[in-house]
Amino acid sequence: MKEFNTDVEAADGLFKAFGTLKDEISKIVVGQDEVVRLLLTSVFCQGHCLLVGVPGLAKTLLIQTMASALDLKFNRIQFTPDLMPSDIIGAETLDKDRNFKFIKGPVFANIVLADEINRTPPKTQAALLEAMQEYAVTIGGQTYSIDKPFFVLATQNPIEQEGTYPLPEAQLDRFMFNVLLDYPEYGQELDIVKNTTMDTMPTVERILNGDEIVYFQHLVRKVPVTDNVVEYAVDLVHKTRPNTKRASTIANDYLEWGAGPRASQYLVIGAKCNALLNGKYSPDIEDVVAVAKPILRHRLVKNFKAEAEGMSIDKIIDQLI
Repeated sequence: MKEFNTDVEAADGLFKAFGTLKDEISKIVVGQDEVVRLLLTSVFCQGHCLLVGVPGLAKTLLIQTMASALDLKFNRIQFTPDLMPSDIIGAETLDKDRNFKFIKGPVFANIVLADEINRTPPKTQAALLEAMQEYAVTIGGQTYSIDKPFFVLATQNPIEQEGTYPLPEAQLDRFMFNVLLDYPEYGQELDIVKNTTMDTMPTVERILNGDEIVYFQHLVRKVPVTDNVVEYAVDLVHKTRPNTKRASTIANDYLEWGAGPRASQYLVIGAKCNALLNGKYSPDIEDVVAVAKPILRHRLVKNFKAEAEGMSIDKIIDQLI
């Protein structure tokens, strides 16, 4: 790992590494620049992501490419209605000497892709979410730590909702970002088709390793932030809480529930990271706004009036900002 003499040098190093990471990922994944920025922000903030998009938009390819560029161990879990918690975290088995031995499940990786997390029952969802929160799993009274960095990317398909088990609000709150993956633009899709119908595939260079990522995660938390930025973030979250002292008119009209304190924490830590990734040494209000939608999107619950008038969560957040 490269040694940095000062935090300013380290911040410059992260800014440079981020640019190189984007270039490497774009060799394989065309477009989706905003999605890549948010995924990397989440990694450097020690957060997790929920990615919502229709099938065929290269969600798996994106996360595999990111894992390669970060030189991290990657596992993919396909969530199905019959998936058991032991299929994720592992289980104890008897060895040939009739002693119990713990066989680690696929959650023991640096990057875990939980594909279609809403297709599995709540008990299995909870097994993954415990690992996300505690960075450890407990089997038979024994706790097993998961190596850091540890990042979970869960995907949901917004179309097929029949036979699904939507994540409850308390579990959604564990995810730092809710990222919407949209169709590529016409020109981007032309490039995708050209690049993926040839016999050769570009190789992705390793830019950072696990130790460097952990170092940069600590660096992000050390970034100084002024009181007015923290106050803006906390005030924005308070505006989302209907029928409270600081609630906005929009929240009172269109929201059933607002965001909790974790949203305030993520807004500040996300703003710190966004500042570093843009070559700044301290965040301003602009950086809070840059991460507000993906942080608040899954923490606000619309009421009947919002549904009836076709008010989307993103429109409500725009007006709150």
